[in-house]
Amino acid sequence: MCIVFTLTASLAFWEEFTCLDVSQCTLNNAILQVAVKYIETDISGCLLQFLSLGSKASIWCKKHLKMTLMSTEESQEEEHYNIFFQLLLDLLSFSAASFSALARYPVSDDKPLMDIVEKYILEQLDVTKDSVSEVKRIGSFGSEVVKVTQLIIDAVIRLCRVYSQAVNREFCDGNRNPEKDKNCMEFEATSNVTHVSSITKCAIEKLCELGILAANDGGSLVTILNVSWKGVVSLLQLGKETLAVKVSVADIILTLLSLVNESLRCAAKAWNSSLKETISVTEARRIFVPIKFYLINAVKISSLYPSQAYLVYREITHCIIIILTLKISMSNEEHMKTASEVITELLEQTSMDLLKSLLNSVEVKPELKLRILDWLFIGKSHSNSSNGDSSSDSRITSMDQIFSVTCEDMTGERMLLLGRVALFLNFLKYSLDLDEDLKLGMTSKLGWFLDILVDEEVYSSILVMQIPELYGSGKQAEIDWLPMFSSLLHALETFMIVVSSSAAWGELESFLLENFFHPHFLCWEIVMELWCFMVRYGEISLVTGVIDQICSLMKLVASPESVFVSGSAMRKMAGSISRILTYGPQSVVDHVYKSIAGDNRSQLSSVMCVALFMEGFPLNLLSDRMRSIATQRIFTDYFGFLEGFDDKSMRACNSGLYGVPVFALSASLQSLQVSMPNIDAKTLKFLGSIIHNYRNTLDQLTKDHYCKLLSETLGIISNMKHLYAAVEMEEVILGLKSLFISGLTASDTQLYQCKPNLALFVAGLGHMEITESDESAKCSAVWELYHMLLREKHWALIHLAITAFGYFAARTSCNQLWRFVPQTAALSYDLSGDEANEERFMSELKAFLEKETALLTITPSSEQLGLLVRDGLMLKEVVRKFSEIDANAMRCERMVIDEEKQLNKKRKLPDGISEGVELLQSGLKVIDDGLFEWQQNHSASALNAKFLTHISRLKDAVAQLVGLAGSG
Repeated sequence: MCIVFTLTASLAFWEEFTCLDVSQCTLNNAILQVAVKYIETDISGCLLQFLSLGSKASIWCKKHLKMTLMSTEESQEEEHYNIFFQLLLDLLSFSAASFSALARYPVSDDKPLMDIVEKYILEQLDVTKDSVSEVKRIGSFGSEVVKVTQLIIDAVIRLCRVYSQAVNREFCDGNRNPEKDKNCMEFEATSNVTHVSSITKCAIEKLCELGILAANDGGSLVTILNVSWKGVVSLLQLGKETLAVKVSVADIILTLLSLVNESLRCAAKAWNSSLKETISVTEARRIFVPIKFYLINAVKISSLYPSQAYLVYREITHCIIIILTLKISMSNEEHMKTASEVITELLEQTSMDLLKSLLNSVEVKPELKLRILDWLFIGKSHSNSSNGDSSSDSRITSMDQIFSVTCEDMTGERMLLLGRVALFLNFLKYSLDLDEDLKLGMTSKLGWFLDILVDEEVYSSILVMQIPELYGSGKQAEIDWLPMFSSLLHALETFMIVVSSSAAWGELESFLLENFFHPHFLCWEIVMELWCFMVRYGEISLVTGVIDQICSLMKLVASPESVFVSGSAMRKMAGSISRILTYGPQSVVDHVYKSIAGDNRSQLSSVMCVALFMEGFPLNLLSDRMRSIATQRIFTDYFGFLEGFDDKSMRACNSGLYGVPVFALSASLQSLQVSMPNIDAKTLKFLGSIIHNYRNTLDQLTKDHYCKLLSETLGIISNMKHLYAAVEMEEVILGLKSLFISGLTASDTQLYQCKPNLALFVAGLGHMEITESDESAKCSAVWELYHMLLREKHWALIHLAITAFGYFAARTSCNQLWRFVPQTAALSYDLSGDEANEERFMSELKAFLEKETALLTITPSSEQLGLLVRDGLMLKEVVRKFSEIDANAMRCERMVIDEEKQLNKKRKLPDGISEGVELLQSGLKVIDDGLFEWQQNHSASALNAKFLTHISRLKDAVAQLVGLAGSG
């Protein structure tokens, strides 16, 4: 043991020197090398001396490491530095060997030796950490330091494991000396446990510090990064009960989360300022693989200590939401789409595993788990109104802004809204792994989800964005880009399947019923999709029971007055039922039809049938027998109505439901999908009678009935190609021209509602032979009908008119198609509306007919997003107004007001006003006749065009006056 005393004396003497001495370094280097050889033998008798030697050497090396690196000596001192760094390297080797030696001996019962061992381990790990922190500044010795550091980490982990196993054996050993004092045994065991726990705690803390150093290095210390954090996890598995008290596991998780956030922040900052250079897969994986490593270790630690992980659940969810927000933000940037895919592949599932390790633990109480959901998914988006200013919205302009949101502000910050939406959808997708309480909790948050969708940014993103989704696992995993709306529906449908056999199903069913009339169209669309999914895959008994409830509700709101009001509760119910049944089994469709129609000929049954047919009831999905019965009933009622129709019967009927068979046939033609040769010339004669009676009727209510019948009959004829070859068709065309263009009724605003079906009717004229001659009254009437429709400037009528003209042009035998297009067609004008140009019309027509190709574009433009945001703001305002309606106040109002009398009551205008409006109409008729004659005898001129424009505007103004005078 002479070498021990010699080395101790040498170090004590050397501590007096403040500069490097080559001879001293050489001597102590030799002594350390000899000590390493001796430490591999049996040193149980002089363990204390070896530890003292190592402690003094480490203290001296720490001090001189700083002095050496701070020195500004010239290169001639490089030899001295090399000798010192070799000495440092030998000290680290001695540390690794000493930890291995300690593991060969039992845990000491000697309190002073325990203290020395704890202090020794702390000092050795300290000098190791200092050496690693300066590894880039110590030249060629850096790589050797990294290698020895790995040996030290492995040795200290092995030492802690051996000590822990030894202590556990002491507790489990049932063959202890029974004569030994029990209190002494307990004290000895407790003392050993405390000693081992202190060593393990020290090792965990120092390995965390090494892990942080390695993470901040940028990749060159990846081996130390790997072994240090794996070592932390391994040590935390030892003595879980005692370490939970001594070690701040929550702080360790926070450290890993901070490494994740900082790595993501640096990557986002670099990529955001990279001048739109495309991020490669290699570059993205270089950044995200270490982040996945941090997350995996956080998952393992959280699984071991869920109670401590709960203490930082806000930081955990904040980190996950940042990851998901980044993924969505990158998905919207073309040069970052690859990075978004890599995030999806490497980080998304792992980050969810981190949260599930907390939520699925039996150590965390159910009420605490629900508290996490309550904190994550609270608040209503539409309550924070932007006052309709789309320019003030907080759309993400830079990914750097994502990291400016603190954990405390996360739930109230709109910057992370899309990330919270994505997290909610991930909860739904992976809900199979959640316990029953959490499934019920997630069901109760579906209302929050719809509220969030009302936000204009979320609304616009859901409609237009595409995001990467991961399918499969392991080597079979594949990335597929899906519309965000499709991903949303997939998550909700998955959740429906998961909760279908749980206690949460009743809550989900209530949610679907409560939102059956949601005022926001996107939310309503989602709810309807869920109903359709349930009807498609649910058990027949369940589906039938729910549909019966909805049909019963429809019977309560059914009324003759609401059947023709498209936005009424009855029509909405009918539309929803028809849509849901489209995905239902045949037996359910039959059941609904029988329950509503059956053999019942009551007014209520007729009202409900018409409403359902008008909203697309799937008659084609009925069984053959039931469809035959429905078809026969529809045709029998229709022909019966035609036989009994006359003006007297119309005037005698005060109900708005007069002509129900016509509405029923018109609405059901598309769905029946059967040939109808029986619909013959009687229909054309019926249409002629309607046109004649409308002209000669002054009563506004009767005219309104005729107008509706006219529109529906035009719709019926447009579906009957064989009727266009009938002789009576010419009379019908001339009658329509007189009614809409040249007659006294040309400016009647009531006829405006017929123009959509008139466009369908004139499209079908392509199936008839037309003689292109100026002398042909029929041909001239067709031209004028097209001229009238193509002049319409309402966007919806422009669409219908151009569609009709395109259909007609593709099928007609006419060659002079330019005759069908007026010079004043709506598409001929520029944006100012002042100048018409034929070439512009042809250009716009071509673009319109090629619209299907244009719709293949996936990436939305900034203008489209801006329009959707403004659309979302308006819809948000609608939802806000609905939410402020006081139901009790409405009930009180209904008690004191007779609605039917109020609706039928009209205020009569003074006779002079009505007479003046009639004179204006007569004057316009005279002007129209004069213009027609002028056009026949003179060529068009600039004056003619300007005159026609002014006359057109005058017609619009007079038509509005007529409407006001008629409605009183």
